[in-house]
Amino acid sequence: MRFRGKLSVPQITQAMVNLFVLAVALLLAVFAPITGALPKVSRVGKYLYTEDGNRFFIKGIAYQTQGLIIPGPDNPLNQPSTYVDNLADPAACARDLPFFQKLGINAIRAYSANSSAGIYVILDLTLPLNGSIDTTQPAWSTNTLDQYLRTIDAFEKYDNVLAYNIGNEVISPTATQSAPFIVAAARDIRAYLNSISSSALVGYAAIDGPSSFVDDEADFLACSATASVDLFGLNNYEWCGNAANTTFDSMNRRFANYGVAAYFSEFGSENCSPNPRVWTEIPVMYSEPMTDVWSGGLAFSYFSVVSRGHDFGMATLSADNKSVTTNADFDNLAAKFNGVTFVNTPAKGTAPTPTLPNCPAPSPPGWNVSNTIPPTPDDAACGCLANQLSCLFQPPTPDYMKLVGNLIGIACGLVIQAGGTCNDISSSGVSGTYGPVGMCDPTIKLSYVMSQFYELNNRVDAACSFSGNATANPKANPSILASAAASSCMPSPRVFTPSPPPVLVPGAGGGGNGSTDNSHNGSSGPPNGGMSSTVSRGVLVGLTGAVGFVVGAMVWTLA
Repeated sequence: MRFRGKLSVPQITQAMVNLFVLAVALLLAVFAPITGALPKVSRVGKYLYTEDGNRFFIKGIAYQTQGLIIPGPDNPLNQPSTYVDNLADPAACARDLPFFQKLGINAIRAYSANSSAGIYVILDLTLPLNGSIDTTQPAWSTNTLDQYLRTIDAFEKYDNVLAYNIGNEVISPTATQSAPFIVAAARDIRAYLNSISSSALVGYAAIDGPSSFVDDEADFLACSATASVDLFGLNNYEWCGNAANTTFDSMNRRFANYGVAAYFSEFGSENCSPNPRVWTEIPVMYSEPMTDVWSGGLAFSYFSVVSRGHDFGMATLSADNKSVTTNADFDNLAAKFNGVTFVNTPAKGTAPTPTLPNCPAPSPPGWNVSNTIPPTPDDAACGCLANQLSCLFQPPTPDYMKLVGNLIGIACGLVIQAGGTCNDISSSGVSGTYGPVGMCDPTIKLSYVMSQFYELNNRVDAACSFSGNATANPKANPSILASAAASSCMPSPRVFTPSPPPVLVPGAGGGGNGSTDNSHNGSSGPPNGGMSSTVSRGVLVGLTGAVGFVVGAMVWTLA
């Protein structure tokens, strides 16, 4: 709920992506386990177990400083527009680790933690500098997939990663069309984790809402044997103050036979009395009957986060960021968490195998979702297409993501006026139709519609200008139209296990934003330098779709 933010300007260059990955790797090396690997956690039906056969419950806290909020008509939910990278500074992590231990937690929802302290990490793949599936203009495309895979590759060497979240509150009660794209992400990320023998779980954190919406969403994310999440998180603030022990009874009944593990990915309401928070929900959450249904939760939030006039933070940083002062919320949470004793039933060998739920039928205007899932994004196919396009996007500056969205709208409008369509780049989770080019990086989608307009106007020079943002591809075969190139390069929609993402080469090409190593994975960038320094496969971070000629740039999600 709290940390899904948009970032369109300034945009992040690939060099900054590489620096981020390096900083994270250095940080994790500093915090490498010194007392042996943490036990692996696996899912058996709807329960979590450690290797020794004991039930595992998430008992943790959200760990992320709130970014800058810029109010305005384009930000009705007051989402953060920037982020603070708490974990790029090992000194800051060392500062906070004793407080984690004082809380008695075993998990944080963030980037990393000290494995020797027995703390697992639930890591959102939609980290700063990575892409995200957008709520209203969703797409599951090569750039987002490859950024997810790069994050996994950077973290998979560390044994304390419990789960990778593929999204946070992307699906909303008033906009459900992103659900098929979330399921496609779960399917492909699970396949990749299996291919590298990873034990990490695949999770999703859902917004709370009307029971009919939550039930449909939960069922949709768990109704496929091959594309379900392992861990369904619910950001729930239902319990207020000294609420009755029956507060969660209705939700327990609804989730009693749920097919995968469920937990509270955020909890701890501030909008109630008494204040400070007394956390009376914790003894209820970690005892029967809730432990028959749920696997714990994450309290919100370690750092200050203001929402609707309430501050959810429990730790205040000093002016020099070297020390922390905790408040009564923190002390009360520590008392409740340290008083928890985990139950150990059912035993791993006797855990029932629940039946997966039926996929909910579309029921507009509420659950307006197709049960047809997008294909796996294909780097090689998109690279093949990019090489053959006649008119290529020419980035004028490193900060070009917002420009791409605007230009797609302009180019599509011109194509339609000239008698063409933009169906090939469009994707719809409502109708379940996915254009063959819809899985490609937005720069390739833009070049595709630019090429269509160029060809509809007999390839006159002015038709491949777009105010100086495009250039003709001299290596393109003039007898091959963009649509024919798409038919040739793009296979029929298919599902396959993603390969490791193409290698990024910082600073290669004219644009200086990094490119893909074209020898890797069979993919290749466009010729003639038109997009070679910026093309596809992760360089455009966060630009997620072009349906209705508008591109959203959801950059970051973290609980």
